[in-house]
Amino acid sequence: MNNEFNMEEDIMTLTLDDDTELQCYVIGIFPAGDYEYIALDPIDDEYDDALVYRYSETEEGKMILENIESDEEYEIVADAFDELLDTMEFYDMGGEEIEEEEEEEE
Repeated sequence: MNNEFNMEEDIMTLTLDDDTELQCYVIGIFPAGDYEYIALDPIDDEYDDALVYRYSETEEGKMILENIESDEEYEIVADAFDELLDTMEFYDMGGEEIEEEEEEEE
């Protein structure tokens, strides 16, 4: 899978196994378990779900995306992705980090 990625534009072009190119918005890069993952939202309306891949970079800075292979890994990643979406939704609504007011009151 060849990939072009420009973090400034938050758009990435995936070249799928059948040589089809798919442009995606980068939702985010997040840790889960022992790895980092990247979540992508295809610009094409044909895809309803986000695409999530294991993410790493070579020493030269080339991005490597790998498929999630096991159900156990998928569950860990799905939970972390849900947390990422919850956080993004919270900040999109104008939320701020909650400070521990209880300690201040004491």
